[in-house]
Amino acid sequence: MKTDMQQGNALHQSLYEDSNLLALVRNHKPAKPLYIIYPDRITDAARNFVGAFRGTPMYAVKTNPDAIALNAVARGGIKVFDVASLAEIKLVAQNFANAEMHFMHTIKAPEEIHAAYHDYGVRHFVLDHEDELFKIMRETDLAQDLNLTVRIALPKNGAALIDFSSKFGAHFEDAVDLLQKCRPVSRSLAISFHVGTQTVDPSRYGLAIDYCAAVMKAAGVSVDVINVGGGFPVNYVDQPNVCTINDCFDAIDRRLAEHNLSHMKLMAEPGRVLVANAAKLVTRVELRKDDLLYINDGVYGGLFDAAKWVETHYPVAAISCDRPFDGPRRAYRLAGPTCDSLDMMEGPFALPADIGMGDWIVFDQVGAYSQCLRSDFNGFGAYDTVCVYDHIQR
Repeated sequence: MKTDMQQGNALHQSLYEDSNLLALVRNHKPAKPLYIIYPDRITDAARNFVGAFRGTPMYAVKTNPDAIALNAVARGGIKVFDVASLAEIKLVAQNFANAEMHFMHTIKAPEEIHAAYHDYGVRHFVLDHEDELFKIMRETDLAQDLNLTVRIALPKNGAALIDFSSKFGAHFEDAVDLLQKCRPVSRSLAISFHVGTQTVDPSRYGLAIDYCAAVMKAAGVSVDVINVGGGFPVNYVDQPNVCTINDCFDAIDRRLAEHNLSHMKLMAEPGRVLVANAAKLVTRVELRKDDLLYINDGVYGGLFDAAKWVETHYPVAAISCDRPFDGPRRAYRLAGPTCDSLDMMEGPFALPADIGMGDWIVFDQVGAYSQCLRSDFNGFGAYDTVCVYDHIQR
């Protein structure tokens, strides 16, 4: 097993560890939040997705834009990238020469469209409004080599952690009109949707295919690709029996067959499902007030998804700083380090009854939307990173 120690994003030192998590934490005694990242798990998840999906997956860079994650995904066979900004485009270009990138944000700055097309060779653009089409055509100088994707808005999805159609996507009649307008200027024309992040009901993918089929039929133009988006769920503590990616793919394939669309090329935008299970976050207890533990990370740091407005229940474990824990577990609330009272995580989090100041809490499954949502609010943004490899990387 190889372990690389990083401070922030800079390589700090290299060391080899054959010990378990307990020894790693006690040896390093982290005073700052510490990520333990397992790149090989990302690679395995990417390889599994590629093997199960009959189309082309593209990694949703926003989920975890760290170069460690990007390269681990690529080693697993996913070398197409869903990017949402010029910064993400530059990041991918720095790591992979001539990578295929899809500019999947539906509302883009004209300058970013221009740079993406002219400076970085991006030829795939998504849109959900007629004015965005005009913007793309203008900034690419009426290019003849564009691959356009019309993003549709699905009916509200109560089975998702966050329903994405409330912000993005063209509704039925607008989507029909957009497909008709995009077809003459698209080398390849796609239709896309997103069922919502952490969708636990696979039938939602089937319903989305129904909706796509209806839109395409009403538009009456040829569509080359259906992008089934992301939303593939992870087994968090409060959702231990969620559907698998194969359940989602089966639902998609069944509905495609019912609509005589099995011949369609497919794409997908996996993110969370590839990286969530590949990282842990070690935090330290700075003070305890009965059932409230004050820790050195919080919702302005790596635990945004644990806040009351999302309430992801990460699996947690405790590591004692100087003694074995003695007694049962009990429910705790957590408070982050900033001076803002919104920096609270209600949980409940089951931890030892005698946990206290100086002990550590380890959050599992934090590989998605944790590092990338960090801020430096109140000056609490610093963290360290350890990479643990199952095999020595050559």
